[in-house]
Amino acid sequence: MSGRGVQRLKTYDKGAPQGYQAGFGRGAIGFTTRSDIGPARSSVPEVNFGQPPPGYVAGRGRGMGDLARSQAEGGLPREEGDRDKGDYSESNYDDFSGYGGALFGGDSPYEDDDREADKIYQAIDDRMDSRRKRRREEQLLESLKKARAERPKAGDQFTDLKADLKNVSMEEWMGIPDVGDQSLKFKQRKRQEVFTPAPDHLIESQRAALVDAAAPIDPRTGLQTPMSAGGSSSIAGLSQARETVLSIKLDKMSDSVSGQTVVDPKGYLTDLNSIKINTDTEVGDIKRARLLLVSLTDTNPKHAPGWVARARVEEQAGKIVAARKIIKEGCEACPESEDVWLEAARLYSAENARTILADAVRHLPQSVKVWLRAADLEPTEAGKKIVLRRALEYLPKSVKLWKTAISAEEEEDARIMLERAVECVPHSVDMWLALARLETYENAKNVLNRALKELPTEGAIWITAAKLEEAHQKGDNVEKIINMAISILRQQSVVLDREHWLREAEAAERAGSPLTGQAIVRATIYMGVEDEDRYRTWTDDADSALQRGAVETARAILAYALQTFPGKKALWSKACDLEKAYGTPEALEQMLKKAVTYCPQAESLWLRAAKEKWLLGDVPAARALLTEAFKANPDSEAIWLAAVKLEWENNEFERARILLSKARHRVPTQRVWLKSAKLERELGQITTELVLLEEAVKSFPDHAKFYMMAGQACDEALHEPERAREYYQKGLSRCPHSIPLWRLAGLFEERVHGFTKARSMFELARLRNPRNSELWLEAVRLERRAGNEKLAASLMAKGLQECPDSGLLWAEEIIHSPRPQQKSKSQEALSKCPNDPFVFVAVARLFEATRKYAKARKWFNQSVELNPDLGDSWAYYYAFELRHGSETDKSEVLKKCLEADPTHGGIWTAVSKSVENWRVSKESILKKVVAKLQESAVEETSEPIVKPEMEVRVKLEEKDRAW
Repeated sequence: MSGRGVQRLKTYDKGAPQGYQAGFGRGAIGFTTRSDIGPARSSVPEVNFGQPPPGYVAGRGRGMGDLARSQAEGGLPREEGDRDKGDYSESNYDDFSGYGGALFGGDSPYEDDDREADKIYQAIDDRMDSRRKRRREEQLLESLKKARAERPKAGDQFTDLKADLKNVSMEEWMGIPDVGDQSLKFKQRKRQEVFTPAPDHLIESQRAALVDAAAPIDPRTGLQTPMSAGGSSSIAGLSQARETVLSIKLDKMSDSVSGQTVVDPKGYLTDLNSIKINTDTEVGDIKRARLLLVSLTDTNPKHAPGWVARARVEEQAGKIVAARKIIKEGCEACPESEDVWLEAARLYSAENARTILADAVRHLPQSVKVWLRAADLEPTEAGKKIVLRRALEYLPKSVKLWKTAISAEEEEDARIMLERAVECVPHSVDMWLALARLETYENAKNVLNRALKELPTEGAIWITAAKLEEAHQKGDNVEKIINMAISILRQQSVVLDREHWLREAEAAERAGSPLTGQAIVRATIYMGVEDEDRYRTWTDDADSALQRGAVETARAILAYALQTFPGKKALWSKACDLEKAYGTPEALEQMLKKAVTYCPQAESLWLRAAKEKWLLGDVPAARALLTEAFKANPDSEAIWLAAVKLEWENNEFERARILLSKARHRVPTQRVWLKSAKLERELGQITTELVLLEEAVKSFPDHAKFYMMAGQACDEALHEPERAREYYQKGLSRCPHSIPLWRLAGLFEERVHGFTKARSMFELARLRNPRNSELWLEAVRLERRAGNEKLAASLMAKGLQECPDSGLLWAEEIIHSPRPQQKSKSQEALSKCPNDPFVFVAVARLFEATRKYAKARKWFNQSVELNPDLGDSWAYYYAFELRHGSETDKSEVLKKCLEADPTHGGIWTAVSKSVENWRVSKESILKKVVAKLQESAVEETSEPIVKPEMEVRVKLEEKDRAW
């Protein structure tokens, strides 16, 4: 019955209505299984096996476990629910045996074969894990690096700033202001703290007490008369009372006790800053270390390192007085240990340390360290000398003491002490050498002879003797001394290290003794080198010495190598290069004479000798050398052409013509015929030139330059275009893959017959030579000259498709693109041609057009570094410096261009190959190319700075600057 009097029926306590099926209403229709209807009747007839044998347990063989065991025990099988009862907590779980060790039951014990199988499986698992361990660790390390790169720690972000702190000076460090606590909690606490000054009556009562304390005593009564009684208690005297109280307190604290002030009122706060405050961890470590070391020194008081460590612990704790006391006890306990005395000297002041070391030398008169420390603590040089001399009385065999004492003396006194030092320590090489340096020539020889008697196996003494002879102009003795040294050292079975002796030779050269160094090289260069490795080893030695600045050593190595290999042309060339760079003209001349004598078949050496004579202005000597070269090499093309050039440079044209005539019969090569035709062109003999070219074509029908020269001669000099066309056509039929010949023929057709004929010529050239960027560029420029911008753009697109990595085409595309597209074109060109000088020049010109001169200069510089032989790049660079650079920049670019000596480039080649420029210097050619760049139509159409909108903007900027 509920609270409202209504009785609720328990609906689910009654049975289900008739025909009810659970889940039928929601679509879950019931089903029937075999377990509901029972097993099917077996069709196999029942067989009676009779009685089981004794001890038989049903199901035991197939592992029925509890059921079989309960049957064997005669009991009933345990219920299924009872079998699951047990302790399944985590504390009762084992990875191997399961819960409660029930993995193996009573009927399945864990036997030896099971244990052996588990060990084998475990070994296999460990082996597989070790094979993948390295890869797993690398993956883990990579993931850690990636995580740290994506989310770095706060401390890692300031690593570079922390590294810069090492450059902060002490003054800057002390000048850093304190930040203080700016947290919100601190500010709230600071606002909450209220400091109330002391009440005036307290100050007044204190003042009265002080006044009464200073009151006089009544002689009649023996009592003090209170002065505060009836005294003024006005507020005006309160400030004086405060000052009096403070001064009395400071006076009490600064009373003198045994001559020392307890507190310094002025420097009190400063002294507090010097007090070291240790953390709790450090304090605990110090206490433990103190206990251990106290136990050590108590149990073994003769152990000196224990006393030193104990004193340093107290020093680290800031208790210097205790440290001094402990080390003093250590000195008393271990008077024979120099470490204890030195530590005591370090802990005490200089004055006290001298007293301590005085006691130390009484106990340890043979300690070098104690004597040296005592000398260092002397305030004057005289006192230091006295201590060192006293130390030498006890330790005359100490090299270190002798060196320190001698270094503190004057030159004369040092010589006297060295005389004594070499007697006491004759095994010291430095002493002998120092004494020899201070003596005269004769005395030095005697000193070194004495040293060699004592130390015959010291190479430094022999080298010093050789240097001494060289310094006194006795160069003949240097070789003898070094050879004697090597012989004696070999007799004494001393190991001779070749590298060590070569370094000694370089050191002798740096010391100003080149003859000694050369003698060392000649005496030791062959040591330890196999015969088949001599040439390579010696050339490497010479190069290494030259890189280190040892010119004389390298010269000596090459001289010895040339004696062994006189027929090596490369060795003679290397020696000549050395003399050219570091020697005199006379030395170079002598070297070249020897070179051509030993290598008469080396054309380069003959030509070099003749060129050096010609550069010195000795033309007859150069002719004589070339005459000798003809005798040694009668069929050498290079020598014939060098003789022709010598005569041509000196305006001896007839002699040059005769030489070329003889050369055509003796060595009829392509270059000889070409030089002959060029000489006739320069002399204006066009008919003779054509005759020579006709003969050359018969001998060399596949040489395109002959057809080009013949066509130019007919076109430009004779003004016979039809004859020139014949030469061009003949040349194209014989040399269809010569790009310069196609270009020259196309430009000729453009000039004579117009754009249509030239266009067909370039199309035919592209068919014969596909994927050639120069032909595509000429076709594009032809259409631009014809005014067909759309056709030019179409040809440029096709050319870039066929030659996507051509810097020539990309540079042309960048310069002639509309201004909004130039930046994107530049980026695309740099991605296609990242290291092309033409693209770099184009980008630099764009920067110049936008007045970014620093960037333009950088790109121009990169272009000439990529290809120094490209003359057009130098011309654009020099033109830029002429417009926007300083005098220094102009001269620097000009100097670099002359050093690079460029020979290629479209405009550069056109200017340098002109007849009137054959004798012009490189500087004049550069200036002519710059002038042609400024005047040519290519320059005018390619400069974006001439566009109207740019001119308007420039004018506006100039007006703004003027305003």
